[in-house]
Amino acid sequence: MHFRIRRRICTLCSRILSLAQTFISRETMVKHNNVIPNGHFKKHWQNYVKTWFNQPARKTRRRNARQAKAVKDFPRPAGKLRPQVHGQTLKYNMKLREGRGFSLEELKAAGIPKKLAPTVGIAVDHRRRNRSLEGLQANVQRLKTFKAKLVVFPRRARKMKAGDSTPEELATATQVQGSVLPIVREKPAVEFVKVTDEMKSFNAYSKLRLERTNKRHLGARLKRAAEAEKEEKK
Repeated sequence: MHFRIRRRICTLCSRILSLAQTFISRETMVKHNNVIPNGHFKKHWQNYVKTWFNQPARKTRRRNARQAKAVKDFPRPAGKLRPQVHGQTLKYNMKLREGRGFSLEELKAAGIPKKLAPTVGIAVDHRRRNRSLEGLQANVQRLKTFKAKLVVFPRRARKMKAGDSTPEELATATQVQGSVLPIVREKPAVEFVKVTDEMKSFNAYSKLRLERTNKRHLGARLKRAAEAEKEEKK
């Protein structure tokens, strides 16, 4: 009997102690409206870290590969001629960049067969469609400029074919370094105007308020003028 009473008293004391500890912990919690500290730090994140220490070596390797390819393809350009296109989305659609390849419509307008274009260093994209006349004309002009500067070497030095360049052009031909016909982004010209006294005295805020009032009362004024004209006719 005494053992049971003692056991119940111990259980009651332990509950009271736990409640007191909870109350103390709540009273000594972090101040302000912060996140309750509940960190889980036993995840062994060191086992899942990836490193890329080979990036500088890859940069050197890519550079050497480009130089080796340029030497191998000499006197051809290291890259291909690509069209100028506008970027996607509202953020980038005002900027020009190089596209994947010329459309079949652009090649036809420039007078270049679609099977000949890849053999003379022109990139072709048969999926592309021309959505604007300005873009089509710009790329056709780009193809014509490239065609005028193109120097075609014969397959055999002693046997010339139709379409090959003359020996004088072959002697002065040089390899194009970098991108072929790089895209030039024109900057808008700034025009300077002398500030006059009339410009200084002009009050834009008053003008805006006046035009706003005129627009608001336009209907009533027209109605009033029509009624006055009707009364004069009577």
